[in-house]
Amino acid sequence: MTFQEGETVYLEDSNGKRTFLKVMYGMVKVPSLGAIDGSRLRDLDDGDQFTVVGREFTVFRPGALELMESLDRGAQIISPKDAATILMHCDVKCGDRVIEVGAGSGGLTTALLHAVAPNGCVRTLEMREDYAQRVLKNVSRTGLDAYWSYSIGDAREMDPGIDWQADVLTMDMPDPWLALPNLDPHLRAGGRLCAYVPNMNQVESTVVALRESGYADVRALENIQRFLEVHPGGVRPSFDTLGHTGYLVFARKRASRKG
Repeated sequence: MTFQEGETVYLEDSNGKRTFLKVMYGMVKVPSLGAIDGSRLRDLDDGDQFTVVGREFTVFRPGALELMESLDRGAQIISPKDAATILMHCDVKCGDRVIEVGAGSGGLTTALLHAVAPNGCVRTLEMREDYAQRVLKNVSRTGLDAYWSYSIGDAREMDPGIDWQADVLTMDMPDPWLALPNLDPHLRAGGRLCAYVPNMNQVESTVVALRESGYADVRALENIQRFLEVHPGGVRPSFDTLGHTGYLVFARKRASRKG
């Protein structure tokens, strides 16, 4: 399908540098390239090539990965490697309803929205309005902001402002065990939980709290990712290892005993 007005695309040059822009069928100001005639994108599709001021570019629709890597950042984001693990371990899929505590700059929010839309939704609980507004700016680029909403307050005591139980609860906060008593009633039986914490002592406190609260399949892990440098005649590991970013704790909620 050819590009439509209002959608986000990116131009990639021969060196792999990406420049993002919103498609408009008039003159569009593009960083480092100046003003270009946006109507030239009207008949182009994903992966097409075209020339701007004598330079060759390929134009692509961004996926969740590219959108996450190009966020307007304030607070630290959950990295794509950790977000992918969260989506898999929490079985996040189309139609799921997710409560997200702490959106940062909207990295995980972006990945969650791509997974649950168009039949699901993400509700973010955020401490600060300015953080929430930054997330709104970022998720608007995805075109999936209709499936996102937020409430401002302290997850340890606030009302999430929803009339449904979530399939998934994610918590990016330093003390998720303190929010568990308040948020547990808003997670359905059989629902999945992920806590993202930076330190090992926080892992211990979270795991202990989940086990004491009767959660099943409680486990913790760390992701370390290493890219490869591939050149003609030689391949070696990259010196830039994407090491520790945070610890992930997963669990699944048991139903109350019957009888």
